[in-house]
Amino acid sequence: MYNLPQDEGGGGGVVCRADKSFTSPGEHDNSHSLKMKRFILLYIWLAVDFQSILCVLLKNAPILGFKNTPRLLREDLANGVFEYKVNQNHSVLFYNKDFEEMYVGGSDFVLRFDVNDHHVIEEFNLATTEQTYCQDHCENVITVIEKFQDSLFVCGTNGHRPQCWKLFSSVNNQSYEIVESYEGTGISPYIYTQNSLSLTVEEDLYAVAPLESDGTSLQFRRSAGRRTNVWMYDKWVSEPTFISASWVKREDDADNEKIYIFFREKNSDHNPEADPWISRVARICKVDEGGSKRFFQNMWTSFVKARLVCGFPEESLYFNRLQDIYVMDAEDWRNTRVYALFTSSWNSTAVCIYTVGMIEEIFENSTFKGYDKEIPKPRPGTCVKNSKSLPLATINMVKDYSEMTDWVHSVHYKAPFYLSSNNYTKIAVDRVQAANNQMYNVLFLATDSGRIHKVLEAGSEPFIISETQLSNRSAIQSMKLDANKKKLVVGFPEKISAVDLQKCEQYNKSCAECVLARDPYCAWTTSGCSPTVPGGIQNLMTGESSVCPTPEQEQKQVNRSKRETASPSPSSSVTVHSVPLGVPFYLSCPIDSYHADYTWEHGGQSSPCLQMQSNCLHLIPAMAQENYGSYSCVSKEKDYIKVVQRYHLAAQVIQETKQRQDVVSTYVPERSDVQVIVPQVLWTTLGLTIAVLS
Repeated sequence: MYNLPQDEGGGGGVVCRADKSFTSPGEHDNSHSLKMKRFILLYIWLAVDFQSILCVLLKNAPILGFKNTPRLLREDLANGVFEYKVNQNHSVLFYNKDFEEMYVGGSDFVLRFDVNDHHVIEEFNLATTEQTYCQDHCENVITVIEKFQDSLFVCGTNGHRPQCWKLFSSVNNQSYEIVESYEGTGISPYIYTQNSLSLTVEEDLYAVAPLESDGTSLQFRRSAGRRTNVWMYDKWVSEPTFISASWVKREDDADNEKIYIFFREKNSDHNPEADPWISRVARICKVDEGGSKRFFQNMWTSFVKARLVCGFPEESLYFNRLQDIYVMDAEDWRNTRVYALFTSSWNSTAVCIYTVGMIEEIFENSTFKGYDKEIPKPRPGTCVKNSKSLPLATINMVKDYSEMTDWVHSVHYKAPFYLSSNNYTKIAVDRVQAANNQMYNVLFLATDSGRIHKVLEAGSEPFIISETQLSNRSAIQSMKLDANKKKLVVGFPEKISAVDLQKCEQYNKSCAECVLARDPYCAWTTSGCSPTVPGGIQNLMTGESSVCPTPEQEQKQVNRSKRETASPSPSSSVTVHSVPLGVPFYLSCPIDSYHADYTWEHGGQSSPCLQMQSNCLHLIPAMAQENYGSYSCVSKEKDYIKVVQRYHLAAQVIQETKQRQDVVSTYVPERSDVQVIVPQVLWTTLGLTIAVLS
């Protein structure tokens, strides 16, 4: 694909010229005349269709003024990056508030990674110990990293023979230690592509991993620790894919604490119109140690499950394929929020939000699907200190009727919180204190094309703050939030990227642009747009810039020596182009915000912007006298209006001589003009046309 030329001021011009006089007979041989005639015909066709060709190229650009478009697009390919020596097929990230650093697992290694300085502090070498037993995939791909029993607990595929290790970091110039090794079947998968997850609760380790090398016998188990090992009854789920598990603490009622398991499974409804998958939330008690030796020994006695609904209930339209979960703890466990990422059979993505209180309401009050008799006491799913003493009637009902009749609906009930055509794969959520001390939640959504979308949850409406491109060629493998350091760590096959969530320079041109960003991490202060401090200027709910001082007041207040100064505003200067009469030409200005409306002002009239990727174009099919003069590219967003770019087009005169013919064919403009005359642009446009039409 070819790129249209652009000048240094953000504007670009295409100048094409054709005139029958420059192919007069007798001046060239027949062969040359034939070539020139073809050239003229081709040029005329291109000149006529110049605008339509460009319009075809605009189709895949982000849509201006559309609320589901990120307001700001930016690239951050090199900042905060650590590159692997060899590309990784799989990576796992682990962060715990008790550790200062983040841990990264790859093939045959675990890294202790400093998210501030983006460097590796320590590398643990964990090569496969079973090389003689495998023929392919013999590497030890790390799949589990947890804090367990006062050490770092790590498991990997180990050449199809899962193994676990306890690691202790180096202290006082002593090297790290690998203290113990454990058989890892049921904790780590045999190969990294198999479904798995892990969770530590106090002194216990819970895990999902297949017991068989073919990926079968997949269930949620308590695999190691202080309490008894317990597993699932195999008829509770059908072909499950486990997504996440979360322990929700209850400070005043520890024995009643629950573990919530999120998964999708095969839909038992065989209607051809039904989605083949269905999403679930299940619940078990932390204190559950299984049934007695007589019945249900080492089986969960508290397992219950319910359908997790995200969609449009009134239209019976649902997103059934759960992809990822992020649980945000709250002081009151009932207010703990569950952010769930779903996809659908029609290639759309949705985010729905639930509270643990809403989930508990279903588990505590719903009837049991398919059961119409009196519910035994204690109610199935109730936590008891000694699960081995539960009556047979309760355990039998858990065994045969574990599903709730009622569904778990989202906080917004009638519709998902956020809908998108982007293929999101991962979600993380941070809680941010704004300048007015109010708390706001910010979602980070990873796409399958190396991008992160930053979304503000302000009331019931999402606001897409920005899109950051972290990789041009790779999908995101893993993502972990360090809420204390305000860093988002993202794993790719080739690198780890640590994204600074408090990067405010991108909004630093004025108070209005800082406020319009609606980024809770940033506020306008006397130092410019900076990480939020109490008393800074923000308007997170509406983004209206009326809260800002006037430009004159702002100039006095801001100590510009303390902040990174933006480049001189294009609106303060005018770019001049000399353009011959009768040629196609275009002007361009950069799109600062995809939520703004852009217009071109000329001679007291306005015309709409023609968008091409990150530029706003004004196309002139053929220069006429009325096209000369001054042009302004103006953006309007809410109550804020600014001139983004100014141009002046002046007439260029070329005499009708043979010299004109030579100019047409060979002219290369001065650098200050940056307008490219035929044939260069003609062939570029032809290349674009062929690329579009082929």
